[in-house]
Amino acid sequence: MCHFANEHEKLIEHSRQYRDDSTEINLFLKEKNKSLLTNQDYEINNATLMERNRIAREIHDNVGHMLTRAIMLTGAIKVVNKNKSLCPSIDNLEECLSTAMNNIRESVHNLHNNSISFENTIKNLTADFDFCKINLIYDIEENIPNDVKYTFIAIVKEGLTNIEKHSNATAVKLTLREHPAIYQLILQDNGTNATDFDCSPYESESYLSVTSGIGLNNMYSRIHMLKGTIKIYTDNGFCIFISIPKNFHTI
Repeated sequence: MCHFANEHEKLIEHSRQYRDDSTEINLFLKEKNKSLLTNQDYEINNATLMERNRIAREIHDNVGHMLTRAIMLTGAIKVVNKNKSLCPSIDNLEECLSTAMNNIRESVHNLHNNSISFENTIKNLTADFDFCKINLIYDIEENIPNDVKYTFIAIVKEGLTNIEKHSNATAVKLTLREHPAIYQLILQDNGTNATDFDCSPYESESYLSVTSGIGLNNMYSRIHMLKGTIKIYTDNGFCIFISIPKNFHTI
């Protein structure tokens, strides 16, 4: 009887182990599928961005060049034309060509802007930063407005350059987050020579005025145009804290 009880317990244990193994395998497969889908989405998005960039270049190089020639030829015709009755038509043609050229330029500009992945650009900047260890926390949707996108890219470039030139830091942390009402950028290091910056105190001893220094002043100007705020602290290393409202166009 004892033998059958032991066998029964073994069967129950094997069954439980099988269920645990099956659950673990299912979780593993789900993770793999999720990772695969994420990689596929990345590749599709990257291919789309590259195609937009290619189209923008072709429009600029081919159509833009032909329109420029047409505008120049129209101008030459106006100079040699002796028939005054044709002047309004030539003026009309020149205006149409100029409008088309401006529309092409705007379209190319928009295509180029949309071909730049903000996330990839930030990741490339941090990957190329070899001065010290850098930790990136990225939590922003890809449809970030172009004004914010280029401002943040410029500030990250400027900030990392300043760290390389002036800091004795051994670690850097870059945080980019999207909140319900604001976009946020925080760049901080653990350097001990932050007070060497030539900035006047503002609001408190730990807060630096951003009106001194070309690099910091450029940051301030960019953020000010977007109705955002920038604060720079030196309590524990050097920290740039930036927030931009999502409705900066309507403020």
